[in-house]
Amino acid sequence: MGDRQGEQPDNKVERVARAYDLGDIGRELERRWIGEGREQQSLRDLADYFNRRVLEGAMDEAGMVTLQGELENTYDLLTGDEVTTGARTQARNRLEREGVDVDDVLSDFVSHYAIHTYLREYRDVQYPDADDDAQREKSVETVQRLTSRLTAVTERNVENLRSTDRLDIGPVDVIADVQVVCGDCGRQSDPVELIEQGACRCRTDE
Repeated sequence: MGDRQGEQPDNKVERVARAYDLGDIGRELERRWIGEGREQQSLRDLADYFNRRVLEGAMDEAGMVTLQGELENTYDLLTGDEVTTGARTQARNRLEREGVDVDDVLSDFVSHYAIHTYLREYRDVQYPDADDDAQREKSVETVQRLTSRLTAVTERNVENLRSTDRLDIGPVDVIADVQVVCGDCGRQSDPVELIEQGACRCRTDE
């Protein structure tokens, strides 16, 4: 392990960490990934941890005073897959009233794959089975991106039909629910949970 800042100054994770004055967050990401002194965390968890720190930095810079749990709740409202459009809009509006540029903050959020690249290529961290872990994380990211796109496209088309009186329905929220069915046991699983746990529950229950 070792910081290679001089060799790769354009790494997004490092650049954002500096912009928000996140200190030695790179070392903390290393410890969390390899499980140094604590339980190992997935790249997905590390991305969420990093992005919450970014949001916290933006809120602190705007002078916002937050109650216990408010940071986590605000982050979930901005990024959660099952958050309604209305709840997300309310969270954005509150941040913007306090002086936080939400679009800038969201653009500074990083993906799980970006965290992997940062740790492996920028900080030269070695992790057992890292290739398998990276492939799982990339698969999770792909599924989530496509599910989010399906939700957005469906909502946009329904709202367009509703606003032009071609569809008689009240205000809508769209939830995309994709399930994976095991051919052996017939159980349905959320694809992200299935990928992260590495096996169907009929295998782990044996």
